[in-house]
Amino acid sequence: MRIEVSFDVPADLNAEEARRAAEAALAHGGRSDGQLAIIFVSDETLAGLHGRFLGDPSRTDVMAFDLSDEEGAEFEVYISVDRAREVSASRSVSLQRELALYLVHGTLHLCGHDDHDEDARASMRRAETTIMDSLGYPRDDAPHEYASE
Repeated sequence: MRIEVSFDVPADLNAEEARRAAEAALAHGGRSDGQLAIIFVSDETLAGLHGRFLGDPSRTDVMAFDLSDEEGAEFEVYISVDRAREVSASRSVSLQRELALYLVHGTLHLCGHDDHDEDARASMRRAETTIMDSLGYPRDDAPHEYASE
């Protein structure tokens, strides 16, 4: 899969780290086709997308879009750096880890994972833990409720 990374705002996760996290999640989810755009944005930008596409203008942490059509597979993952900064400070984890987690979470959605019921959420959390472990991030076993849930 071709992966492009862009920064609308500065982030502590560099483009190579972002690619590695996305590749690990894609491999875990069995997806290898198409192209993925990863965009690091502000709370304001992501809240605008949240309002426009989900009818809820509140802040959120990550949004994933499947833009695929008959021409091929195309995906976008938007990550709020502001939200990650706030949550990482409250959880006493690194900003890099929180950004990588949001990226893994959003990419797993693109691979068909869901978190709308208890069993699916538990499965997704196990996948996240496996991927984050494989990337060498320290464990954060405290409950983690995403703003989008």
